[in-house]
Amino acid sequence: MKISSGLVLALDVTDRTRAVKVVEAAAPHLDAVKVGYPLVLGAGLGIVTELAKSAYVLCDFKVADIPNTNRLIAAEAFKAGARGIICQAFPGKDSVAAVVDEARKHDGDVFVVTEMSHPGALDFLAQNAEAMARMAASAGAAGIIAPATRPERVRALKGLIGDLLILSPGVGAQGGKASDAIGAGADAIIVGRNIYESPEPGKAAEALALEVRQARK
Repeated sequence: MKISSGLVLALDVTDRTRAVKVVEAAAPHLDAVKVGYPLVLGAGLGIVTELAKSAYVLCDFKVADIPNTNRLIAAEAFKAGARGIICQAFPGKDSVAAVVDEARKHDGDVFVVTEMSHPGALDFLAQNAEAMARMAASAGAAGIIAPATRPERVRALKGLIGDLLILSPGVGAQGGKASDAIGAGADAIIVGRNIYESPEPGKAAEALALEVRQARK
């Protein structure tokens, strides 16, 4: 993933027409569009192919299975046009490595979840996040997912992963601030509702991209 604006759209809508309109409006200010189960289940996997014609599509399938199943899921995502995919770390290094190996066949990226942005992530994920970040690096992932809602965790994880990218969700509706996440070491923020629920998604994305630029100074 090429980082420019430092903004990734979490396109968590279920309607194809709405999804396309939001992307068209916000695209000039985005580095990627993150497509997850809500949209794929609502509109079909073809929405990945459609959006991939004009945007870097990151499939947020949070792949979390045995290596062979992970490989099969990743293969279908990349064949549909995705340029990146998100997987979970907790199934183990062999499961992550299977996703990375498949991604390499398609010149794609893998981002590994180390700690999510909601409060429940503190129950189990947080205490293992550092080990999972190290595993992501050793498995050859392009980057990790770390929470904008807890920028101190972004900072701690950044120190463990070298040149890997950090994509940081939780800005906006969940209470995280773009400036805090970027200041802590995130390379890009992931934002959904503040963009796709806005009456003017293009302007909302532009404002967030500006906040990222200012935080980088």
